[in-house]
Amino acid sequence: MFPFRDHNPSRNKPFVNWVLIAINIIVFLSYIPILNDDYAISSFFADWAMVPAEITSGTDLHTALTSMFLHGGYMHLIGNMLFLWIFGDNVEDAMGHVGYLIFYLVAGFGADAIHIFSDANSVIPTVGASGAIAGVMGAYLLLYPKARVDILFTIVIIFKVFTLPAFIVLLAWMGLQLFGGFTEQTMGGGVAYWAHIGGFVVGLLLSLPLWLKLGGINFWRTHNYTPPHEPTF
Repeated sequence: MFPFRDHNPSRNKPFVNWVLIAINIIVFLSYIPILNDDYAISSFFADWAMVPAEITSGTDLHTALTSMFLHGGYMHLIGNMLFLWIFGDNVEDAMGHVGYLIFYLVAGFGADAIHIFSDANSVIPTVGASGAIAGVMGAYLLLYPKARVDILFTIVIIFKVFTLPAFIVLLAWMGLQLFGGFTEQTMGGGVAYWAHIGGFVVGLLLSLPLWLKLGGINFWRTHNYTPPHEPTF
């Protein structure tokens, strides 16, 4: 199951979201030639991916930023950019271009911090925009809890599209991250679940002032928890 569209058009062009997507894609394309060279890609990630043990020792602090624009493979990149495409434009619409850029980066740093706190001595390189995008999803949940999101459900050769409220999609995703975070040590895996969880929570908290400014619960009630400009289709 994965979302591929929401019924929540932007009123303004999401220039910052487009630029963030473009940067992620361009950076990934820049190191595709070494992607299958284990030594070369390991050396590249050693310089630019975030390693918790290095951050806690005060070295390579720049990687807290650069790691947000790196991805481990095609599906990692495509999945992240799809989520950013679906949810980012509306959050930018609500926050404004500059506000959204600041929000995105702070959510990403917050995700980094939670990931480091979860395993400060880890020497495993961390890459991906997932933490910052999780922050975008947290903001979306608060601002547009009943925006309609189309989900593609597949089982072998069966394909079915469902339309669900955003809060179901996003809370289900969050539940999966919590499950993964608490079972990671026993089941293994290479997913930074706590970065996702941290980014989501940080994004939700950072968007609280905007939500309150819009009217808080009254903002939800006025539009029956849906976006004020949601289409009828």
